[in-house]
Amino acid sequence: MKRQTRPRPSKRSGSTSTMKQASNPQPNAAVAPESISLQSSVLTFVLIPGAGGSAWVWSRVTGFLREAGHEVIAVDLPGDDETAGLPCYTEVVVDAIGSRSTDVLVAGSLGGFTAPLVCERVPVRELVLVNAMIPDPGETARDWWSHTGALEAQEEAARVGGYGPFDVDRYFLHDVDAEIAAEGESYRRVEADVAFQSPCDFKAWPAVKTRVLAGADDRFFPIGLQRRVARDRLGVEVDVLPGGHLLPLVQPRLVADYLLQTAGPVEAC
Repeated sequence: MKRQTRPRPSKRSGSTSTMKQASNPQPNAAVAPESISLQSSVLTFVLIPGAGGSAWVWSRVTGFLREAGHEVIAVDLPGDDETAGLPCYTEVVVDAIGSRSTDVLVAGSLGGFTAPLVCERVPVRELVLVNAMIPDPGETARDWWSHTGALEAQEEAARVGGYGPFDVDRYFLHDVDAEIAAEGESYRRVEADVAFQSPCDFKAWPAVKTRVLAGADDRFFPIGLQRRVARDRLGVEVDVLPGGHLLPLVQPRLVADYLLQTAGPVEAC
């Protein structure tokens, strides 16, 4: 049963165009410089992981951001704890931030459900969603799939791409370096059901600069799905980098460069 169509929200301050691509230009294809240069001021980046809650997924990106002279807080969440859920995740992120000023809050995959809850608790200057679920107020992550038609989009992309039904290796690790995938085995945790049952209890997406970054080769959340959901729910166009769902592991330098280029002096919420 399809969800009733909601009125389209007004556009956020996230851009609808992206950086110029050196070759084979594509609409909204985000391209980063070859190297990261030090910026004049130190920014604080707070990184929220997806399902399982392991901060390790951001480990490569964290290195590049720190190399550029910035502070990085990659938050580890108790994703496998059946007593946790979104309220607990929010508390963990807020506690990790402490009294710091959050210049850029970054959330990947299921972390998109924690991001707006954090924004209601602490001042955030900019929000970046990476291959992320974008919830409506009060929605659960379980319902998000049927509300957005995500499963149908996933199946259609698999049919067109010819890569078959869901499998962890096929959908998450297909473009991850074998050595990195092996390293990640010890960090892999199964997300507890409670997180998918927790309503994302927020009033509205924050009135801050919001960007959506998607992997062109994401098999879990296909690019067409991400574009549609970002337009319908945030009123923004996605920026695109080559790579699959685990973009921070596949293209860490490009992701870090994107975060550095998009970070700027915007109003706090």
